[in-house]
Amino acid sequence: MSDVRELSRSVKGLTVLVTGAASGMGRATARVFGNEGANVAVTDFDEQGAQDVAREIAASGGAARAWKLDVADGGEIKRVVGDVAAHFGCLDIVVNNAGISVRIAIDDEAYEDAWAKGIAVMLTAHPRIIRAALPHLRKSKSPRIVNIASTEALGATALHSPYSAAKGGVASLTRSLAVELGREGITVNCICPGPIRTGITDRIPEEHKTIYAKRRTALGRYGDPEEVAHMTLSLCLPAASFLTGAVIPVDGGLMARNA
Repeated sequence: MSDVRELSRSVKGLTVLVTGAASGMGRATARVFGNEGANVAVTDFDEQGAQDVAREIAASGGAARAWKLDVADGGEIKRVVGDVAAHFGCLDIVVNNAGISVRIAIDDEAYEDAWAKGIAVMLTAHPRIIRAALPHLRKSKSPRIVNIASTEALGATALHSPYSAAKGGVASLTRSLAVELGREGITVNCICPGPIRTGITDRIPEEHKTIYAKRRTALGRYGDPEEVAHMTLSLCLPAASFLTGAVIPVDGGLMARNA
């Protein structure tokens, strides 16, 4: 019987770019990777918030730098991705996390503007970032792409059609690029968070969150950003080399429950 191969479960020394990293799941992801010894490119439209997170990582002994990034700006994406690779000397992991809240009725006069913004930030940005990162990922020994979607990609909520369409597109994009890039050893996976405690859900009264979670999730509670971040980390481990094209709910069992 052959020996069991030892596969690395360390991201130490690898460089990860996280979008939307100033708060919520993005901040938690940046912090988790920093704690594990990765070089972290903290990017966000909120420049001050990104700088604060980079300082938090550095204060904990990690390596991080902040970049202001508007993911709806294709030119800015190219510049920032190039700067990240030049600064750290490599780029091994991309986490497409940036998102916005879009809640609007189909017959609202502002619908087309909301649609355009939602698709630009939460869908079009992903292939743009991946295209900019590909030359660097192709040089990596452990290239990983993780796209953060939502359980809205698997089901739907009224008044969220731009959001749901974008997140559904992310899931399909993930599967397509997993097939396209698989022969190069580049894995592409997708996480679909359910009800998570973030800045967006802070607006929901605590009583309403409790009622919803107990009614809809198997675990009976909201998740924390760190619980999503650790799944992201797991998908990016060198040992996770045979997992690609997966769309994984991190939702406390929300999608598994019938009623």
